[in-house]
Amino acid sequence: MTGLVYLRFELRRIFRNRRFFFFSLGFPLILYFVIAGPNKNDHDFGGSGISAPLYYMVGLASFGTMMAMVSSGARIAGERQAGWTRQLRITPLSPRDYLRAKVVTAYTTAMVTMAALYISGGILGVGMPVRTWVEMTVLILIALIPFAALGVFLGHLLNVDAIGPATGGTVSLLAFVSGTWFPVQSGFLHDVGQFTPSYWLVQAGRIPLHGQSWGGFGWAVVLVWAAVLVVAAAYAFRRDTGRV
Repeated sequence: MTGLVYLRFELRRIFRNRRFFFFSLGFPLILYFVIAGPNKNDHDFGGSGISAPLYYMVGLASFGTMMAMVSSGARIAGERQAGWTRQLRITPLSPRDYLRAKVVTAYTTAMVTMAALYISGGILGVGMPVRTWVEMTVLILIALIPFAALGVFLGHLLNVDAIGPATGGTVSLLAFVSGTWFPVQSGFLHDVGQFTPSYWLVQAGRIPLHGQSWGGFGWAVVLVWAAVLVVAAAYAFRRDTGRV
């Protein structure tokens, strides 16, 4: 099996999975309309200077894309239990092509989720210049790199019974300390949250709205976490695939 064939197989499989469309796409959309819909006329949500529909569009984009990226670990854990990864090791598929397919698949699910939330934001009146949309999207995609590695790490570290609680708990905790559900501008949560990649994932959507980008500290946090989690994912993959 070649890398391109395996990638096409992975992409077809996720789009045929109804659970994917509900948890990675439908769930964030339902939350968005339930939370932001009643507050669509609030143009200074929590003193943040932006409207509630825009605030929650960005917040749920970070939550939904985080969940989409980390959920790749659940698919990996399921494949390990079913013996699929063991079968792949006797094919010509290289480890690099295998990991690339997992990352591309995770990014695809994240971008579908993000696009759906952008459309939903437009329905509730969110409007920005094209340049701002593009800058925001690019920063979000960069901020997702650590979560791509985290999904691979968890998938090759945990079994099917543990991966669900680990994924849901990790994403929920990161969303809480990062200001996904409410503004975090000072205090303990802000002091802790700014050292997490999820904080800068949320800021990736909000900072461009004010004509600014990440400062050096934000880039450093994202890049350090990306490097650490890539190394951890590589270790977990090698340890797992090295088993007989």
